Amino acid sequence: MEKTAKRIRNPSRLRTNFILYVQDQEKSAKFYTTVLAQEPRLHVPGMTEFELGDGCVLGLMPEKGIKRLLGSALPDPGAAHGVPRAEVYLSVDDPEAFYRRALQLGAKDLSPILARDWGDSAGYVLDPDGHVLAFATAR
Repeated sequence: MEKTAKRIRNPSRLRTNFILYVQDQEKSAKFYTTVLAQEPRLHVPGMTEFELGDGCVLGLMPEKGIKRLLGSALPDPGAAHGVPRAEVYLSVDDPEAFYRRALQLGAKDLSPILARDWGDSAGYVLDPDGHVLAFATAR
């Protein structure tokens, strides 16, 4: 008989970390500090973290760092530079302000802020490492 996972008694204690592999940690940290209009909660060699809300953290890790950690168990993330590998969808009060800041910092425009089929208004950019970044608000 297969063992089942233990039920988590208090799911609010879960912390979700989304970690993007980046080519240049300092450059990406500056980009996200300005776009998110907040300082990172952690900024040390090998990891930068931004608190996005209760239990949610966005991390930035150098591509070489994850390669060092996992070795040959993972294809080299640097080889996929510019190929969208993830989307960070941020629900914010003023998506236009976030979208403008990202573009001013060199993000590539993918799609302007428009009313979307799912009920949000959202705009999309590519960050300097090729990750899709969306800024949205409910309509």
